Amino acid sequence: MSEWTITGSEGLDLLGKTDTPAGQARAVAIVVHGFKGYMDYGMFPSIAQRLAGEGVIAHRFNLAHSGMTRNTETFEKPELFARDTWRFQVEDVMAVVRAIRAQELLGGGLPLALIGHSRGGATCLLTAGRFADELPELAGIVTINAPDTCCSLSKEQRAKMLSDGFIESPSARTGQALRINASWLRDQLDCPDEHDLLALAGRIRASALVIHGDSDQTVDPRAATNITHALARTDGPVMIPGGDHVLNTPNPWPPGRKPPPQLGEALDQLASFLRKPPPLGDRYKP
Repeated sequence: MSEWTITGSEGLDLLGKTDTPAGQARAVAIVVHGFKGYMDYGMFPSIAQRLAGEGVIAHRFNLAHSGMTRNTETFEKPELFARDTWRFQVEDVMAVVRAIRAQELLGGGLPLALIGHSRGGATCLLTAGRFADELPELAGIVTINAPDTCCSLSKEQRAKMLSDGFIESPSARTGQALRINASWLRDQLDCPDEHDLLALAGRIRASALVIHGDSDQTVDPRAATNITHALARTDGPVMIPGGDHVLNTPNPWPPGRKPPPQLGEALDQLASFLRKPPPLGDRYKP
């Protein structure tokens, strides 16, 4: 595994890690964490290790406005977390894509998969939908417990956010009282077409895999059905019996330890998807 730093949204650092296969790589993947997540949270090292074991280069990183650094104990930059928007997250994913193309990161010329958990899954869908005509290398997309909308706030919550200029969102992990600025919502209100998640998912032509834990209390499992229906090329959704929002994976999860059954099932589904000729075979013509 190697560490790297590239430039992301607003010129901020994207801090990342890459897990590489022992032999020749057959594809490259970008793994995107979710809300209040980071590249080393819970399941992400296990996902990256499994991808490498399947011959796929796995790039995972902290989104530029995640508030996280390489210190996993706290949100060292909560002021960045407060300023985050979907637009910034999409820019970050595209920054990694461009770094791969430029061979600043490994995987240039290989078929690409986007893999995201929770809000990271929505970010992958937004990226693939907005840039549907500009990502010829995109061969597959995988969402894990992703929402089917960019904003689940009630009408009253939205009004309060716009009136106060922010809402608070405490971190149960660190105990910090994090803020989300109203710019997150205003961006969606100003550019609704860029945030219509299901409509953008309908523009994606790469094969897709939609995974969701059927016991997820954070994102309604019905979101998986809605995403699946919106996508052009997918089977599923694949529901993981007993799977909660993090697929029953505590944080931290010791590297190399056998994953919980729910995460193990999701990893097997991911591996099976990546082995199929589409999306990582004849779908992509370099």
